[in-house]
Amino acid sequence: MRFSLLRTFGYFVGGLWTAWGGRKRIETKQLRNLRRLVEKARRDSPLFHRLYADVPPSSEVELRDLPVTRKPDLMRAFDDWLTIRSLPLEKARAHLADMSKIGVPIGGVAVFRTSGTSGEPAIIVLPSRFLEYTFGISLARFERYHWQFLREMRKRGMRVTVTGGNGHFAGVGYNKLVRSLHPKLVKGVTFIEAEQPIGRLVEQLNAIPVSSIVTYPSVLAILAREKEAGRLKIEPVILNTGGETLTEELRARVLKAFPSLKYGILDAYGCTECLVLSFVCSHGRKHVHEDWVILEAVDEAMQPVPDGMLSDSVLLTVLANDVQPFIRYDLGDCVRFHTDPCPCGSPFRSFEVEGREATLVHVGGVTLSPLIFELEHERARRVQLAQTGEREFELRIDATDETAAETVFQEVSQSVTRVFRDNGLADVVVRQSRTPPEFTASGKFHEVLPLRAAKHQG
Repeated sequence: MRFSLLRTFGYFVGGLWTAWGGRKRIETKQLRNLRRLVEKARRDSPLFHRLYADVPPSSEVELRDLPVTRKPDLMRAFDDWLTIRSLPLEKARAHLADMSKIGVPIGGVAVFRTSGTSGEPAIIVLPSRFLEYTFGISLARFERYHWQFLREMRKRGMRVTVTGGNGHFAGVGYNKLVRSLHPKLVKGVTFIEAEQPIGRLVEQLNAIPVSSIVTYPSVLAILAREKEAGRLKIEPVILNTGGETLTEELRARVLKAFPSLKYGILDAYGCTECLVLSFVCSHGRKHVHEDWVILEAVDEAMQPVPDGMLSDSVLLTVLANDVQPFIRYDLGDCVRFHTDPCPCGSPFRSFEVEGREATLVHVGGVTLSPLIFELEHERARRVQLAQTGEREFELRIDATDETAAETVFQEVSQSVTRVFRDNGLADVVVRQSRTPPEFTASGKFHEVLPLRAAKHQG
């Protein structure tokens, strides 16, 4: 796997040129990229060859001609999904099972996995050109404001990513991958695992000069509390969040707790399927990279909803990845496109997101992020930790076979109990439940259910 600065520069220049041309040029570029992707998918992916058997020719196809795709269906046909034949599912899973290979390419591509909070983990395959796209197109959307805080961050200290480190997730894996391909691009960036006792996390942050932090809103809430208590000493100039919904209440609390935030909080919207899906402008709005990404707000019947209306779901098309085509892919999130032009002057449509807020676990005076619990087990399809009382929890297990449930419970409960103990909660009780892991009414799956959510679902 190779990273080309020349191709990265091409995405940068192309991104600038598209934006300067306004809506007409954006829509022309988007349609051209869509038709190119459809042609590649139907030619080289057996799955899409079958799926698109009755759609119009690639040179004439429109977005509305294409069927909606969903993660379970795509994962079941993984070996037929990719446009390359060198990475069968068995080989990808073997790579992901080796923790020493996090961020290590395989067969010329990078492989990550999703957290599975929507019900089933997905295996994500990214080619070199997608990495080049992420850097080139991001720079193309920079305003003077972004260049200013980037320069200040580099002068003030380290850029820290605080996210999941117990697997091949994009948070840690992407940084390791880029560091191996082109170290200068991540110079001054360090990673800290979120899945550790809060006290240890605070110690690690206090030990380095922190200029910025990239993390989830659920972790940011914990850091704000530590800052309010005087235990966290860092003074970043900017915070970056993503992966969950950042509420206005949390934003206000964080800004008050961290008076050093000269450039505030940038709340991006992305996913492992498309790490650079949108950008945040100087006015705080999220804009879609529409020349390389299509985001459709749809109702329950997968029909478009008008701007200004909250969608029931959103369909994602990633035009920059032709190795693993995501075309009209149901993400399940709820979005609302703005009806008015953004004050920043960008021609790219802006939107807001609802429905990605993580649920924090409160036990007495301690607040825990769901990220610190390791609930995966090789003999279980899924495990769910549900809080049934202030200091009482139950493990809901979907074992691979009936004889495995007790083993899964013993091993996972030991891990969960250790997390509580490390955070000063030795009196928490964890019981085994006969209730199977449950989905939300919208079809999503949360590995950790705090008290209110557990009562609602149980």
